[in-house]
Parts: sequence; structure tokens; C-alpha cells
Amino acid sequence: MTDDSPRNAAAPADRPERFAYFGPEGTFTEAALLTLPEARQGVREPFTTVPMALDAVRRGDADAAMVPLENSVEGPVPTSVDELADGDMLLITGEVLLPVEFALLVRPGTALEDIKNICTHPHAHAQCRRWLARTLPHAHVATGTSTAGAAMAVADPTSGYDAAIAAPIAGERYGLVPAADSIADRPGAVTRFVLVRPPGPPTAPTGFDRTSLMAYLTDDHPGALLEFLTEFAVRGVNLTLIQSRPTGDGFGRYRFWIDCEGHVADARVGEALMGLRRICSDVRFLGSYPRADQGRIEIRRGTHDSDFAEASAWLHAIRSGHDL
Repeated sequence: MTDDSPRNAAAPADRPERFAYFGPEGTFTEAALLTLPEARQGVREPFTTVPMALDAVRRGDADAAMVPLENSVEGPVPTSVDELADGDMLLITGEVLLPVEFALLVRPGTALEDIKNICTHPHAHAQCRRWLARTLPHAHVATGTSTAGAAMAVADPTSGYDAAIAAPIAGERYGLVPAADSIADRPGAVTRFVLVRPPGPPTAPTGFDRTSLMAYLTDDHPGALLEFLTEFAVRGVNLTLIQSRPTGDGFGRYRFWIDCEGHVADARVGEALMGLRRICSDVRFLGSYPRADQGRIEIRRGTHDSDFAEASAWLHAIRSGHDL
């Protein structure tokens, strides 16, 4: 994942880029960040919450931040979605898809039958619930802010916790060993992480891009959702994610997180966003960036950039009275 936009040249040449991430050390977020060559060469700083990591970018204390956005089992991560929608403007410039493997981590010498108290993150607990019920039915599970934080707690023998459900990387960080590996109820789970930077021009189109935005309904009426979905459908723009989130202004008032195929520079996507802006009370553009899977985008007949240009020229000719 590369980003050649001007804002990414803002870091002085005499210092490495600074990357904030949802920590502490040993989280899946750190593992996702370490897949980026520029992050491995830069300075990485963990923060205990997603808002703190994003605020580091807003303050200028970090050049970019990596946060989790969506899990293939649990769906979007509400804290990340809401913080990007409500906080000062930031833009997504890239994404990482990371396979999520959970291990039951313990201090050396702890046997499976000795485990009575387990600590983990709520998403990890949800993804290992059946395994726990089958293997450790009498164990108590407490949840905290991160899987790595759970591993850190277990590393302290006075914490009262016997085991943590976390990423294998957390065991390496905190001197723990696996009592069991690959304990997720659904093998093959994947989490999508996004790299976020200060506002600026979007990265250049690659041909396998994704665009993210938050759209606010003007009012609640029959067909309101259909109206703005139609803006995408009639232009051949495929949605890869849509999720409603409450605005916080009362019952029945919602906003919608939308991911769609394509780049804001593509005519079909740009026109869909203009159409959406006309009928919504607000639209927050959150970035156009390369898809991690580099999936091929199917462009329907009549929705290529050249088709929009030809139609615009045709309309101009009619309005100007020129003979077609």
C-alpha cells in the first residue's frame, strides 16, 4: 500500500514517519501496521484507545494512525466508525486485511485444567465463545480494551487472571505461551484495518480502489434509504458495505457508513457522491484508497468515464444549439 499524495511528504526529511496505532504492543493492529514497509522503517507508538490514536494524528503528534475498522465475523468496529464520522476530519489512505488467529495464552507452567479466569477483548470473546463453552465451561471470562492488554495482565502473576485470548504476537511480547492455538469458532476470520492521515488530496486512482463515506438522511420518510442507494445503483457503483449508525440526536435518526468500489476521481463515483450530497443533510467523505485485495472492479456498460464524458458533450451540444 503506497501513498504519494502531498500530505505524506509533510514529515521532515531528517526524521522518520511517526505511526500511531491501537495498542498496547502485541495487538492485531500492531501486526497489521508491521505489514507496511514504511511503518517498519518509521517510529511506532501504541495508544490505549482508538480515539487516542486518531487524536495523535489530529494534533500532529503522529503522521498516520492504524486502527481496526471491520471484522468478517463481528462486522464494523463501532468505535472506529463513530470516531472517524464525528471527530475532526481525517482521511483513510490505505487498508490492510489481516487473518485473525486467536490463541489461549498462559504463563509458562500453567496447564489447561488450571485455568479459571480468562481476560480478553469483547470481539475476541465473541469469536471464541463456543470453544470456551466446550473446553473450559467453568472458566470466568472478563473483557477489557484490547487482547494485548489482556496478555499484559496475565503476564502479571498478581493480576488474578490465568489466561488471555489474544494474538500469538502478544505471547511473544509478554513472555506467555499458548495453552491452545487456533481457538476461534470460525476459522479464516479476517479483520480490515485502515491507515488514516490528515486531510489532503486523495491518493491517485489505481483501478482497484475503495471509497468510504458517511451519509446523513435529511429526514425519516418512506423510501429515504432507497433514494440514496439509487444514486449508486443507476451509475453502476457497487457497495461493499453499508451500516446504519444512530446520530445521537434521538430515536429514528440515522447515518450510514458506506464503502463502495471505485475512486472519487472516477466519473461514476463522483457523480454518485454529488447526487448523494443533493439529497442528504450531510455527507462526510472519508477517503478513496487502494483495496488490500486488489479485487477487479466490474464496470457496467455505460458507466465508464468515457461514457459520462460523451453524454456531457452531447448535452452541451444540445444546450448550445450545435448540430450533433
